[in-house]
Amino acid sequence: MFDALANLIVYDLLGLSPETAFGAALQFFVMDIAKIFALLVIVIYVMGLLRALFTPERVRAYVRGKPKWLARILAILLGAVTPFCSCSSVPLFIGFVEAGVPLGVTFSFLIASPMINEVAVVILIGILGWEIALLYVLAGLIVAYIGGVIMDTARSERWVEEYVWKIQMGEVAAAEPDRSLLGRHRYAMGEVREIVRRIWKWIIAGIAIGALFHGYVPEAWVVENLGSGNNWLAVPMAVILGVPLYSNATGVIPVAEAMLGKGVAVGTTLAFMMSVAALSVPELLILRKVVRWPALGLFVVILSAAFILVGWGFNLFIPEEILP
Repeated sequence: MFDALANLIVYDLLGLSPETAFGAALQFFVMDIAKIFALLVIVIYVMGLLRALFTPERVRAYVRGKPKWLARILAILLGAVTPFCSCSSVPLFIGFVEAGVPLGVTFSFLIASPMINEVAVVILIGILGWEIALLYVLAGLIVAYIGGVIMDTARSERWVEEYVWKIQMGEVAAAEPDRSLLGRHRYAMGEVREIVRRIWKWIIAGIAIGALFHGYVPEAWVVENLGSGNNWLAVPMAVILGVPLYSNATGVIPVAEAMLGKGVAVGTTLAFMMSVAALSVPELLILRKVVRWPALGLFVVILSAAFILVGWGFNLFIPEEILP
């Protein structure tokens, strides 16, 4: 639907050719603008309606008294079964922090939620086979667990904003949410307005970068620089390229399939996919609501290093014969 709309606007109404770099880039830009904003609004709204089922207070009550390792595993499992993109996971993350769930545990949830979900796993199996899908899921779970441990070790609670501690100590009364359908509708609409208002500029910038890459970067260059598993710089380049783009694990899988079709190594492709799914500029801007820049910088460094190591590992140890 979005592809057809972009074709109508760019090729039929504007008369541009898909054979030109500008035409291809503009078609990509129009298509992703429509698709990403539509999906973003729908996901945030639906999550707002359903938030009563996953209230931070319930999660805090459930993890209270449990060992931190067990609480972290529970948070990762919760993240794996909530099919949210990185930006739509953040409001739930913020609620967990404000409810007093340990920050390292909540970061494990934030890493797992956008990277792993059942829809993405099914599509991965169909495209790459169950072996690669299983390895990807295991890599995502390990990254989420170790990332949370490192955030704990760094005592990242010292970078939490002051108002959060006041909420936890009861100095700032949290309003009791309206559990009625109308109340949840109003809350969901408020979430849509607030989040879109904060991040729309960055989403457009990210789409523009992706459109320029799509339209102006020659396929031969992609194969030459990202195609070989022996090119050690290819994986860091893929991770850096993925950060400004915005999608979820399911949405980026077709891109990963196209990369593999052009000859990009499997580890490089999956590192790019992880980077797009779990790291984005809009996500970091929303996270800034509850944690300061040092925590965000550490979060980016941990995930970027983990994705690079995962990509190198896949390129070194996964034979090409395993691909379907």
